[in-house]
Amino acid sequence: MPETPLRAEHEALGARFTDFGGWEMPVQYEGVIAEHEAVRTKAGVFDVSHLGRFTVMGPGAVATLQAVLCNDIAKIEPGRAQYTMALNEYGGVVDDIIVWWVEPETLWVLPNGVNFDGILERFRRAVPEGTRVEPRRSGTALLAVQGPTAAGVVIAVIGEMPRRFRLITATFDGVPIIAAGTGYTGEPGAEILVPEEAAGSLWRGLVAAGAVPCGLGARDTLRLEMGFPLWGQDLTEETTPLEAGLGWVVDWNHDFVGKASLEEQRADGIEQQLVAFRSAGRRIPRHGYPLRAGASRGLVASGNFSPVLGCGIGMGYLAPPPDASAPIEVEIRGAWEPLERVEPPFIGK
Repeated sequence: MPETPLRAEHEALGARFTDFGGWEMPVQYEGVIAEHEAVRTKAGVFDVSHLGRFTVMGPGAVATLQAVLCNDIAKIEPGRAQYTMALNEYGGVVDDIIVWWVEPETLWVLPNGVNFDGILERFRRAVPEGTRVEPRRSGTALLAVQGPTAAGVVIAVIGEMPRRFRLITATFDGVPIIAAGTGYTGEPGAEILVPEEAAGSLWRGLVAAGAVPCGLGARDTLRLEMGFPLWGQDLTEETTPLEAGLGWVVDWNHDFVGKASLEEQRADGIEQQLVAFRSAGRRIPRHGYPLRAGASRGLVASGNFSPVLGCGIGMGYLAPPPDASAPIEVEIRGAWEPLERVEPPFIGK
């Protein structure tokens, strides 16, 4: 199983490891709740080196991204980042992706780790002659610094903090790095791409500057509190951006894989809908639990305990889309329990 280049750093801090997208990664250090609270109140640092990354370089780079992805990269410019998706011909979500547009003909594509090989191959098939796709996960590490005090930590270590969905390039320990004002927690922060030889030094510098080491367990509870979807649960090849309430990710003014199916769905209406909810107490509506709302039926896609709210929260699909007034219930251990429907995010409104 592949390992992060920071494995020794995590072991020295007593991390517990688990499988994330086929990589053995730290799931927690002190504990998920403590790490979650550190990100909400101060700053935490995550090793997210399991995430995919490759470059698309050359005169056809922008056109390739426009053809493959449903958002339109041409709406932004070099020095910015964009959230987007790769779809199948039926409009289902093959992956949700962040793109960093670094230079006019150089773009970094960051898919989910479990989908890296498939998305890389899709781009390799799509690029025209003279444009190349190069995998970049090997030889690099990716760190995410997140939280209200993240800017001070990042500035102390690399000298500058990128603005939200903006990019900066800098030098750290004599090597080039890229930092983006992106993240998966809902807090201010940056994701920093660093060559493997300087990854340990950067990690130690961020921790010394006040970032609390955090595992990917806390990253999941943090993203859920914001209502951010997780591919493989809230987004799959059987769900579309429209069903997930993410129609804003789709730019209708350019051609892309799956556009015709989405246009048909937009005209006819969706058959299922992702809804968010919270429980009255600490009982958790977990992934796979049955849901019902009036005549609608479905399953919980993501569910966990919210350390900020002190109750269970979750998201799930219901078909057909339920009436807004229909009470939602979840089946937990054979008993149906009421849920309160929520419009994400669960916190920070």
